[in-house]
Amino acid sequence: MSSFSATAIAHPNIALIKYWGNRDHAIRLPSNGSISMTLGDLNTQTTVTFKSSLGSDELTLNGAPTSGSGLSRVSDHLDVIRTLADLSFKAQVVSNSNFPMGAGIASSASGFAALTLSACSAAGLDLAPQELSRISRLGSGSACRSIFGGYVEWSRGENDLDSFAYPLVDREYWMLIDLIAVVEKEHKSTGSSQGHQLADSSPLQVARVEDTERRLHVCREAILGRDFPSLANIAEEDSNMMHAVMMTSSPSLLYWRPATLAIMQSVMNWRSDGLDVFYTIDAGANVHCICSPDVEDEIKDLLIEIPGVQEVIRAPVGGDATLH
Repeated sequence: MSSFSATAIAHPNIALIKYWGNRDHAIRLPSNGSISMTLGDLNTQTTVTFKSSLGSDELTLNGAPTSGSGLSRVSDHLDVIRTLADLSFKAQVVSNSNFPMGAGIASSASGFAALTLSACSAAGLDLAPQELSRISRLGSGSACRSIFGGYVEWSRGENDLDSFAYPLVDREYWMLIDLIAVVEKEHKSTGSSQGHQLADSSPLQVARVEDTERRLHVCREAILGRDFPSLANIAEEDSNMMHAVMMTSSPSLLYWRPATLAIMQSVMNWRSDGLDVFYTIDAGANVHCICSPDVEDEIKDLLIEIPGVQEVIRAPVGGDATLH
C-alpha cells in the first residue's frame, strides 16, 4: 500500500469589508473585493492522507464520520488538487476545529485553507502562497484570506487566475482583539454558500457592490494608519450593508437575534463613551466585537452581562496557515 500524508493548521478570519455574492458561483469569483483580520488562537487542524487502498474519500469532522454534501464538497476540492498533481489516490481527511462550526465564525474559511495546504503538501505540490490562496477560494471564498496572517485583502480579480488574497500588514503591525459574543452555537439554517447565491435577488446588492471600492479604500487606509475611529465606522457600515442585502434577498435571510441587536446597540454606546470597540457580523447571529487590548477586559465583562450572550471567545490577530 502506498500513502502520502500531511497536516496543516489554519485560522478563521473576520471580514472588515465583507465578501457577499459571486459573479461565478462555480469558482467563487466574488462580486466585490474584501479585507479581513485573521483570528489567532482559533484554528482548524486537518490531516490529509492519500492512500492507494481507498475506494473513496473519507471525511471525519471533529471526531464524527461525515458523508453527504459535506463529503462531496471536500471531494470536489480534492479533485482540483489531484488533477494538479496528476494523482488518482483517494484520501482520508481528518479535521478538527477548536471553535463552533457553522455559526458565523468562518469555520469553512479555516477548514478549506487547512485542507488546501495539507492536501497540496501530501500530493507533492510546492505552490506559492497566492496560488494556495486561489485554490482555497474554490472550496470556500473566504478561505483564500485564511492562507495569510495579519490583515488581508482579497482582490476581486477578473478571472479564476487573478482572484486571490494577499497580506496588507502582518499581525504585529496592529494587535487588535476580537471578542466574539456567542448567542447561537448551532449551525445556521442557511449557510454562506447558499446565501451568496441569493445576494443578487436583493435590490440593494448593486448599490452595495458599486460602493465597495470606496469602503475598501477607507478600510485599507484606516489599517495602515492604525486609525481606530475610521476603521470602526467603515466596518460597522459595511456589516450593516451586507445584512441589509441579506434581509432584502428573496427569500429573506434574517440572521440577527434579539441578543445580536442588543450587542450592536451596546457597542455603539460604549464607543460613544470613549471605549475603542466596534462590531461586525458575518452570516450568523454571533457578533465580533473588535477592540484595542487596553479595553478588552472591560468589554468582555460588559458583553457577558447582556442577556442571551452564552460565552465570549477571545481571538487576537492570527498568523499564516502552516504545515505541521
